[in-house]
Amino acid sequence: MLAMDEQQRIERLAQLAVEVGANVQKGQLVVVACLVENAPMVREIARAAYRAGARRVEPEYIDRHLTKALVELGPEESLEYAAPWLMNMFDTLEAERGAYIQVSGDPDPDLLSGLPGDRVAKARPKEVFAKWIRMVNDRAVNWTIVPAPTPAWARQVFGEPDMDALWNAVEKAVRLDSPDPVAAWRQHLARLRRLADALTAMRFDSLRYVGPGTDFTVGLLPSSRWDGADTTTAFGVGHVPNLPTEEIFTSPDRRRAEGRLRSTRPFDIRGTIVRDLELEFHDGRIVRVNASSGAEVVRAELETDENANRLGELALVDGSSEVGKLGLTFYNTLFDENATSHIAYGAGFTTAVEDEADRAAGLNESAAHTDFMVGGPDVEISGQKGGGAWVPILRDNEFQIG
Repeated sequence: MLAMDEQQRIERLAQLAVEVGANVQKGQLVVVACLVENAPMVREIARAAYRAGARRVEPEYIDRHLTKALVELGPEESLEYAAPWLMNMFDTLEAERGAYIQVSGDPDPDLLSGLPGDRVAKARPKEVFAKWIRMVNDRAVNWTIVPAPTPAWARQVFGEPDMDALWNAVEKAVRLDSPDPVAAWRQHLARLRRLADALTAMRFDSLRYVGPGTDFTVGLLPSSRWDGADTTTAFGVGHVPNLPTEEIFTSPDRRRAEGRLRSTRPFDIRGTIVRDLELEFHDGRIVRVNASSGAEVVRAELETDENANRLGELALVDGSSEVGKLGLTFYNTLFDENATSHIAYGAGFTTAVEDEADRAAGLNESAAHTDFMVGGPDVEISGQKGGGAWVPILRDNEFQIG
């Protein structure tokens, strides 16, 4: 049985997930996806959702040990198999304008380490993920991703299973240490919206990243717009897709990316830690991949489809990030991507490009989407308007705009 102190922490985080993250509405169908070990968090999310008026809450439990068995023993054609009942679940959520909450907290980060990286990368239902990307772009459901601390995750971050230390870090990152977390989130989201609007107004043609191992330029589309951390469904429900979140983001022109780009933090791809990632781009495509570990998983993901090796997202984060100020590497993309600026290869977001012709010409479509961190105090990011001078956007980890 959980200690009361941890139980209370789970209850508070579950309430935040329902009220601020997914913003569950009265009468909604809610699906909560998680690893089986995260069940205590799911149970409290269900209780919070019912208190918010949910009509029904259903779990989508995932067992990573079954994934390991699939990678080790399953036939090649089964790695990307999309079970019909999973597709039906998303069809139902979309049809009923439901809410979807994902719980992120790995109970065994090393479970898939040492397995063939190409098979690990393929071991997910590609068709289901492609459908989910489309639902996000169509703003079909109100959704969020929230953390669930585990002893193994604490050991990965702190070198020992110090759950109290991990909970303290998580609570700071999601502003649960504030006297009024909801008000703190409203203020934070308003600031990110102001920054996003200021960047959109600049109408940059390109961004340039310069730092150790990095000299990289990426184009934007004429109607690319920057977004903040909150969004609204097509049926009018506002929600915050990530808890925590510190970013403003857009989608680039998939055809224009040139140069060298080095990741500034390790990151996880389904149980494999990728370290010291270095990518080389030409004519918008990733043409070379190097890493001290995990390169084979990245290369396999880039073969998901013909556009997986193009970019879909550019996200900016400065030193005011509550995640970044903790000075920790979480080995969890939900957190690490909100500690510093990041980029994603794979699918772009239709909501980040206003003009339909621009979307057709340059917005990336893919069944992949993987974020990796590229920012920090040593990385300068600038914007250029139509061949003119480069305007500072981030210097010394501080925004120079807005």
